[in-house]
Amino acid sequence: MAKRVLLKLSGEALEGDGSPLEPETLCRVANEIKEASVGAQIGVVIGGGNLFRGLSGAAKGMDRTAADTMGMLATLMNCIALQDALQQADQPATLLSAIPVQQICEPFSRRRTLELLNKGEVVLFAGGTGNPYFTTDTAAALRGLEIDAEVMLKATKVDGVYDKDPARHPDAKRFDTISYDEVLERQLGVMDLTAITLCRDNNLPLLVFDMTQPGTITKVISGQGHATWVGPRKS
Repeated sequence: MAKRVLLKLSGEALEGDGSPLEPETLCRVANEIKEASVGAQIGVVIGGGNLFRGLSGAAKGMDRTAADTMGMLATLMNCIALQDALQQADQPATLLSAIPVQQICEPFSRRRTLELLNKGEVVLFAGGTGNPYFTTDTAAALRGLEIDAEVMLKATKVDGVYDKDPARHPDAKRFDTISYDEVLERQLGVMDLTAITLCRDNNLPLLVFDMTQPGTITKVISGQGHATWVGPRKS
């Protein structure tokens, strides 16, 4: 069983009933994380795509740096919402941001993060890497390495990695295990290429799983969940 993990959630994981931030969904996600935190220390990175996506803004003519900054601030809003849901579930949680917002949260530091994790708190990482042109996938890989996570959990809407989109292709093949290099060679879109390369070069394995199934986080951390393992090429 993994003792310390980095959980990567998409902003869409907090949606529901047409709302970008649905209280019922937030409550469910918070309770899932609380249950999983009984046996593991958990850091969380959340995307901001439910509120604003930097690449989409840039595609519509916005300056890329401005658009990415708005996207990073969207992750801060999502983290505030999830922190509130965790605290209402009686799970201690602290929000740290790569972008200084002193009135709202503490700035990110590795030392502070490890201190909080060792106290049993869930740590939410907002603001991406703090720099434009980097996705929250890359931020998740970076934070996972900085906190010495044993594994990164990538929450999706499907039960693992497929050779093509299973929603559009009924004959899509699911992988139980796959190497970083195969993901890169096949361009499978598990995470962006920078994030996958960062994980590969530092031997941080990924577990890709379906977040919509109740109790999945705890099962995946304990090695019993239905997930695809992405890691070093096995001989």
